[in-house]
Amino acid sequence: MILKLQIISLLFSLLYGFIFYFLVCLNSKYLYNNKFSLFMDVLFIIDNVFIYFIILRFINNGIFHIYFLFLLIIGFIIGYYIDKKIRI
Repeated sequence: MILKLQIISLLFSLLYGFIFYFLVCLNSKYLYNNKFSLFMDVLFIIDNVFIYFIILRFINNGIFHIYFLFLLIIGFIIGYYIDKKIRI
């Protein structure tokens, strides 16, 4: 894979992890007291995984490396710490 394409994919994974954290917070805020919350949570996560892979397919033909997952998790953690700092 070309270096420029890898950098774009890495930045996208980091950004998507950041956005995914805030979407999960929004989802849990509005669907917490619903009877179908478990079903909706699973459906929400599956939809976000599909969206991630569809966008990744447009960026680099759907090639997935393990370090994309690491940056996705790091983006999620960064979103958590930013949210924690904002709420305090």
